[in-house]
Amino acid sequence: MSQSPHNKSPHNESRGVTASEDFEAVKDSPGYTANVVSLIDRTIIDNAGNEYSRDVVQHPGAVAIVALDGDNNITLVNQYRAPVDGNIWEIPAGKVDVPGEPAVETASRELAEEAGLAAETFVPLSGIYQSAGFSDEFCEIFLATGLSSVPQNLDGPEEEAMTVASFSLAEAVAMVEDRRITDAKTVVGILAAARLQE
Repeated sequence: MSQSPHNKSPHNESRGVTASEDFEAVKDSPGYTANVVSLIDRTIIDNAGNEYSRDVVQHPGAVAIVALDGDNNITLVNQYRAPVDGNIWEIPAGKVDVPGEPAVETASRELAEEAGLAAETFVPLSGIYQSAGFSDEFCEIFLATGLSSVPQNLDGPEEEAMTVASFSLAEAVAMVEDRRITDAKTVVGILAAARLQE
């Protein structure tokens, strides 16, 4: 069974998406559905009526949090990621897995679960498509301040084995520049937070 992709992915200028003058998605055909993502075959047409097939990974979306304390220190987590078969540094983050939950509430929950932190203030900092060439995953990035400690609630073996550490914002920027940090949402979040300090 197929359906129009416009019912699922309307153009959203607040996410930097505008209607294309050259292409239009006309049909989604189901493929493989996994625990978190689904792979679909999307049919698109161009202005001349030519049809093309594109693989699309559908994702429920994510949130990420730049947790910055009063001394300009940022909380990072170092955890194993199966796709790259190794550990990487990231800001706390998680998928949107509670239908209808506001993104800021998801961010609050994920910050507590992963980093053991609560925040007095969450401010939208940025938003990114993680890899728009093949996935519709959109990540809302928040700046969290007014931090205090709360119990962690780690979820899964990767989180149970991860390290939580604090770095100065300047050191985090340096880690981006020398490729110790390569995770997209983390790069964007750190650089956006650093710009606010200028």
